[in-house]
Amino acid sequence: MMAAGIAAQNGKKVTLLEKNPILGKKLLITGKGRCNITNYCDVNDLVQSITVNGKFLINSLYAFSSYDVIRFFNELGLETKVERGNRVFPVSDKAKDVVKILIKFINKFKVEIRQAEVISVLKFGNLFAAKLRNGEVIRAKNLVIATGGKSYPRTGSTGDGYRFAQDFGHRVTDFKPSLVPISAQSIIPIQGETASRRCNVKDLAELTLKNVSIMIRDTRDKIIFEDFGEMNFTNFGVDGPIILSASSHIRKIKDYKLIIDLKPALSIEKLDKRLQRDFIKNSNKQFKSVLKNLLPNKLIPVIQNISGIPSDKVIQQITAQERQNLIIALKQLTIKLIKFRPISESIITSGGVDIKQIDPKTMESKLVPGLYFVGEVLNCDGYTGGFNLQIAWSSGYAAGISC
Repeated sequence: MMAAGIAAQNGKKVTLLEKNPILGKKLLITGKGRCNITNYCDVNDLVQSITVNGKFLINSLYAFSSYDVIRFFNELGLETKVERGNRVFPVSDKAKDVVKILIKFINKFKVEIRQAEVISVLKFGNLFAAKLRNGEVIRAKNLVIATGGKSYPRTGSTGDGYRFAQDFGHRVTDFKPSLVPISAQSIIPIQGETASRRCNVKDLAELTLKNVSIMIRDTRDKIIFEDFGEMNFTNFGVDGPIILSASSHIRKIKDYKLIIDLKPALSIEKLDKRLQRDFIKNSNKQFKSVLKNLLPNKLIPVIQNISGIPSDKVIQQITAQERQNLIIALKQLTIKLIKFRPISESIITSGGVDIKQIDPKTMESKLVPGLYFVGEVLNCDGYTGGFNLQIAWSSGYAAGISC
């Protein structure tokens, strides 16, 4: 819609081919139905937050920055607000209002909208020919492919754009789910403790943790990712903002470990002093009573289990070593990761049309004049927080201006 509207605004006769019965179907579910339009930050920060091929997008981001995106929507009548992490949302908190604005924009410049599925695209001489499911053929001098990736296939993102790109001789990189929940099974016991103290992640299902730190370590114990924020547990594993961001840094999970610091504001020394104070204050009480002041209820049996301290043990009987085990459990809650959830559950697809074959200023193919690729179909993606929609707006704008 961005590419179509900008092209029409610049005097082009434009037909938008949409295989869904409504426009913006995928946009409607972004930001949990609220639509995180962009991130309120400068171009350098945008590039840093686009983890795959951010530098390729520098020209298009400068041409149509996050500030330009906000201004674009504001001028069309959509009020916006900035929330935690510089995330930009419509004041209404309704993604449908963003879609309405885009439809208003393309209607204003008389874009022809056709609800039709494209099954193949060819080029004959100077004209592209898009064959529709009903047998009709649409011809045009320029063609913009904005089909998305393979995530959320029910919204129409079924990988059509990759096939079209390959038909024109373009390379398509390997792709994987990104910004996706991760399957996990067991909470690893403290080193040296018995395997019987291993807990299942399912025990923590529906628990949300705020203000925690995480790190992801690979099989060589190398830190792959670190972050601070919110996450949650599910029946299958882990999810939430910092987990989704972590997934964009991992190409392939194999025995990776997620390490959670439940008390990141306290160093080991400060946490130890706090525990000693709590233990002295509650010396005649049972261990489980102290944990109630430290943790959410769902975490208490898990931390008690992996620390190896019986829940009914009187606090004054807890040894120094047991207290150290408790500190480790609180500062290094370790979970074995198994695999990404299916690509159908991912917010975006990582991978796509090889950017080496695309002009970064215009999004035009270097192989086929008049052919453009924008948005998620390209091998570009970033963190959650509005960055992937910014890729869509900027690349769509570049193609719309140029085609």
